[in-house]
Amino acid sequence: MQVLRPATLDEALGLMQRPDARPQPIAGGTDLLVSWHHRVKEGLRLMDLSRIGALRAFRLTDDSLELGALTTYWDVITSEDVARAFPLLEQAARQVGAVQIQTRGTWAGNIGNGSPAADGVPVLMAYDATVTLASARGQREVALCDYWTDYKKTVKADDELIVGIRVPRRPCDVEWFHKVGARSAQAITKVGVAMVHSAAGWRVTANSVAPFVCRCRTMEAALDRGEVFQSPDDVLKVISRDVSPINDLRSTAAYRLTVLSRLIYYRLAELAAA
Repeated sequence: MQVLRPATLDEALGLMQRPDARPQPIAGGTDLLVSWHHRVKEGLRLMDLSRIGALRAFRLTDDSLELGALTTYWDVITSEDVARAFPLLEQAARQVGAVQIQTRGTWAGNIGNGSPAADGVPVLMAYDATVTLASARGQREVALCDYWTDYKKTVKADDELIVGIRVPRRPCDVEWFHKVGARSAQAITKVGVAMVHSAAGWRVTANSVAPFVCRCRTMEAALDRGEVFQSPDDVLKVISRDVSPINDLRSTAAYRLTVLSRLIYYRLAELAAA
């Protein structure tokens, strides 16, 4: 195994140009260590990005929140300004692992790992986040909701790195996130959902119910039309067009659909009552 430690972004992007020996980038390394026994093999090349200071910075402006590729969950948890502007980010960050994971794990790493159960991705997606990709050829932004094409498959080119995340800042009158798991933290999500409403319309995102974290566009369109749901079963009929849960060790597909539809229905009922 070889570990490369570039000191600058240009150096890192240069290393990504070598198709015969392209390294696997890591930031906090929390996902790598969990699956260490599967990933470590002869010839493995890792690229540790932790020395690149330009990727660590994050900033909140009047227009957006910009998270560097090395911005951790703890950075968001400990920023009162970010927590006020994007409360769902703080709520989700506090449910990722424990403090040890929160201080090392990165938002970009949560995206890069591509787990359908990723805790940080639904809230970023509900806020219409974009992913900044860079290579020696230049930079481009991709909407987070369009980043994955299938399980662990993305639009990122082999020579590109995730260098940042941008979250537009806009007033919201609904911001809600709920994670169903064996525990509130240190547990993989069985079903997760985030809902945001702003001038851009409704955003409904879910994890652990499809090959990747997804926007529930059929549900969003129904809410934008002002559709009123009379029961959880009415929600289920709509949301089932957006997701494709599976049976696995943690839950069944039927359980996931039932829980997701009820979470959405009862939250909408609470909003209507208020």
